[in-house]
Amino acid sequence: MALCRTIRRPRPRTAGRHRTAAVALAGLLLTGAALSGCGLVSGSPMTDGVRPGTVGRGLPLKGATLTVTSKEFTENLVLGQIMGLVFKAAGATVIDKTNIQGTIGAREAVRTGTADGMYEYTGTGWITHLGHVKPIPDIHQQWAAVRDADRKNGIVWLPQSSLNNTYALALNAANLKKYPVKNLSDVAALLKRNPGAVTLCVENEFATRNDGLPGMARTYGMTIPSGNIRKMTGGVVYTETRQGTSCTFGEVFTTDGRIGVMGLKVLADDKHFFPNYNAAPEMNAATMKKYPGIAPLLAPVTRALNNTVAQELNRKVDVDGEDPHEVAKNWLVKEGFIKEGGG
Repeated sequence: MALCRTIRRPRPRTAGRHRTAAVALAGLLLTGAALSGCGLVSGSPMTDGVRPGTVGRGLPLKGATLTVTSKEFTENLVLGQIMGLVFKAAGATVIDKTNIQGTIGAREAVRTGTADGMYEYTGTGWITHLGHVKPIPDIHQQWAAVRDADRKNGIVWLPQSSLNNTYALALNAANLKKYPVKNLSDVAALLKRNPGAVTLCVENEFATRNDGLPGMARTYGMTIPSGNIRKMTGGVVYTETRQGTSCTFGEVFTTDGRIGVMGLKVLADDKHFFPNYNAAPEMNAATMKKYPGIAPLLAPVTRALNNTVAQELNRKVDVDGEDPHEVAKNWLVKEGFIKEGGG
């Protein structure tokens, strides 16, 4: 396991949504620092005794040495461990270089071959790494566009999961009973009928981002009085939304483990405004050419990842205090993908 094991609150926005050219350039200038930081110097071999379950039979990666990486937030750490453990069970020696600070550093590790793969998000690939402004509403088309555009960069995107770590609005059970809304169009209709009912707790960044509150309001025809919008830090948003007194609705991330623990109801984005951030394996092209068996190894595992699974795994780390590596291994064993024992 990696020597750097500092767990940070999951903040998917740090993975990048829309960035200005200046911020993107700054990220690139910091790449060298990121690559020499926590993940890629202090990595160490995974020493787990794991063996094939439903994946990895025949040890298709026997003799391979593969490096996995991830960004620094909880969900991505867990996904990085999942990838590494699958490779380990399939016979590879796996170097754990997860927990890189920032999306640019992790991406560059894969692109340059310093790492062989990670789980990245399709919206991040399309907007942050490839520089597009307008997301693609269809989940599969978004993934396919990223896959095709990134080939020239030496990146191979394997099929995506239904795990979609994007923005949403949520409310508590009492407010849901009071205002029986199911989706954002219902919120827009409620705003027109009763403007005082639609009060929002949001983070400062969400309040100003084009893929956040301003864009959402335009898409759904919402004219929200400024006094109805309360800005605060991310953790406080969840607390205030759970209490439901200072605001009726709160900005959340759809895979956050606190949603279930706090009993929040996530509203459907029925006009598909928010970008798709589906997790998918992002692999170094040379690695895939050398070890094409990686694709069928990861395919069933990736298919099993969805928002419910992600919320549960994130909760185990962020609420219960469990280690991301153990959370990943326990899930893979529970699902039968790998088995404990062996070396």
